[in-house]
Amino acid sequence: MSALILDVAEIGKCYATYRSNLQRFAGWFGVKVKPASEYWAVRDVSFQMKSGEGLALIGQNGAGKSTLLKLITGTIQPTEGAIGKQGAVSAILELGLGFNPEFTGRENVYQAGGLLGHPHELLTSLMPDIEEFAEIGEFFDKPLRIYSSGMQARLAFALATAVRPEILIVDEVLSVGDSYFQHKSFARIRKFQEEGTAILLVTHSMADVRTLCKRVILLDKGRVLKDGAPDEVVDYYNAITAERENAKLTIEQRRQKDGWLLTRSGTFKAHAKSLELIDAISGETVKSARVGQKLRLKLVATFAEAVPTVILGCLLRDRAGNAIWGTNTWFTKQAVQDVKPGEDVIFMLDFRCE
Repeated sequence: MSALILDVAEIGKCYATYRSNLQRFAGWFGVKVKPASEYWAVRDVSFQMKSGEGLALIGQNGAGKSTLLKLITGTIQPTEGAIGKQGAVSAILELGLGFNPEFTGRENVYQAGGLLGHPHELLTSLMPDIEEFAEIGEFFDKPLRIYSSGMQARLAFALATAVRPEILIVDEVLSVGDSYFQHKSFARIRKFQEEGTAILLVTHSMADVRTLCKRVILLDKGRVLKDGAPDEVVDYYNAITAERENAKLTIEQRRQKDGWLLTRSGTFKAHAKSLELIDAISGETVKSARVGQKLRLKLVATFAEAVPTVILGCLLRDRAGNAIWGTNTWFTKQAVQDVKPGEDVIFMLDFRCE
């Protein structure tokens, strides 16, 4: 049975503004002073993680993700609630955090590694592995100020993962690296996860979420908006993002009997009557495609209201959730004009399975 590694209980962080510095100082010494204003970056957040679990935090900018991670690592202290941790925590929160730009990569390993609690002797023994994994060559012994953001990310990740922690926290920092190092880093993350490390990931890459995590928490204005399976939470997040761009949109979600999650969002001026994947030559329904086969996606949609311009978009993903192909009828110059209420429109999208 997996052990409980992290317990976040009703955590909250408030940033207060006072009318004077005297009132602020009085608050430091336990005197109750009513602030002029309060901003809760995180409020009433609770969740638990077990060893080997992968959990993603998603949400729009300003949702409270980074603040929550800093609370978990102890960089800042909570205003309310408690956090219980078992074992070592390693975090990559910001590029250059704990690094000195005038120190070399090697010197920064000793400095930042010391801040992580690693003894000097341990860092010396780990230095060859850190240098090898970072793959920054001669720059390892040059000042950090001449590093690119990608090189800093390599050094930060190599140091943070030199020793397998019980909890590994990664906050978007790998997005600045090249694809080769991203692949290499995620391979190490997956290996740690298999060995029992709990992974707490903050990313805007939904493919990474689906690959590493079986659970996702959606934060909004510092609070937990949704906590559940990746397909459920990610689809809901995409829907509310679209909803905020258009106040007329509505969102519906329900888990069907076969286990698939149905997410519907939009104005519901139109809905699909049928959707088929067929062989473009024979017209027969296709359940599994062959390499080189010409396919046609056929959608019949009915409209409840008049719509001046209708565009159909299609996106195909692999089983890990990675987008592999997509198009739309605006791009193919097949937009439908002046659709009347009650009218049915048939869309055909042809493509080849390569």
